[in-house]
Amino acid sequence: METSNRGTTNLAVAPLGLGLAALGRPGYINLGHAEDLNREYDVAAMEAHAHAVLDAAYAGGIRYFDAARSYGRAEEFLGHWLVARGLSPDDVIVGSKWGYTYTADWQVDAEVHEVKEHSLEVLERQWVESLGNLGDHLDLYQIHSATLQSGVLENGPVLAKLAQLKETDISIGLTVSGPLQEEVVARAIPLTVDGIRLFDSVQATWNLLERSAGPILAEAAAAGMIVIVKEALANGRLTPRNTEPDFAKQHSTLEREAARLETTVDALALAAVLAQPWVTLVLSGAARVDHMISNLRALDVAWDADAHANLAFLVEPADAYWARRDELEWK
Repeated sequence: METSNRGTTNLAVAPLGLGLAALGRPGYINLGHAEDLNREYDVAAMEAHAHAVLDAAYAGGIRYFDAARSYGRAEEFLGHWLVARGLSPDDVIVGSKWGYTYTADWQVDAEVHEVKEHSLEVLERQWVESLGNLGDHLDLYQIHSATLQSGVLENGPVLAKLAQLKETDISIGLTVSGPLQEEVVARAIPLTVDGIRLFDSVQATWNLLERSAGPILAEAAAAGMIVIVKEALANGRLTPRNTEPDFAKQHSTLEREAARLETTVDALALAAVLAQPWVTLVLSGAARVDHMISNLRALDVAWDADAHANLAFLVEPADAYWARRDELEWK
């Protein structure tokens, strides 16, 4: 998988990366998550499982790996894997995030799985934790799910600390979620500290169902930011695991297009993201080796005008999409 320097950073990234949201904790909102982990939640078993998926990703050419402090033990699993495989900081690019604290205590049925706080205290604490888990491999540090309501983009001490980290050759980014993604990214693009633009990257949701952030992400790319797309499979809703009664027509169309382009439905959905000219890389959220291998097929899909036209009807209003996502159960 070819890499290239994108945006205004010196990070050489390939078009497909691996996000560890579903690999580092026993509970997550992806459809079929419990089955992906074989309902084996012993820490050692989960780490071995995560390492197998990481091995498959690396063998397939993936070099960008994305974690977060709230992804349970994802940073720890990733850090151990990097050391065990003898991978140097030059071999991979690693991103992580701060702002959410994992609170589920390794329980699938926890009442609260993570708590958001975008304070300077949390940033300073979680930066030390991330550095302890990932060391010199850590390249990109992101605000996790920045919102206008949290006030993080107006928090002078937090912005100053991020600018300080940027001076040490750590790239700084933000992730966004929800129907107001566009507003948050628009606020972040021109943000500067002491005359220097703060954010090197933005990570947002864009998929065949939720496309509202496309225009602002194109602006971010034009401004020189790395654009990372997450949830390209809509937490499993764009796979055969989606059993919503009203999704039968959509799924049959996805299957027909995948067959026409000689690929899988998941690879087709990922290819739709890769076809956007403003995308730097898209994250696979695979939690099984076979899913990882299937996702990698996206790189070979010859996305065309017919696929664009035939799948255009899938798009949902942003409010409806995010309301449905909020209903997904942690399993």
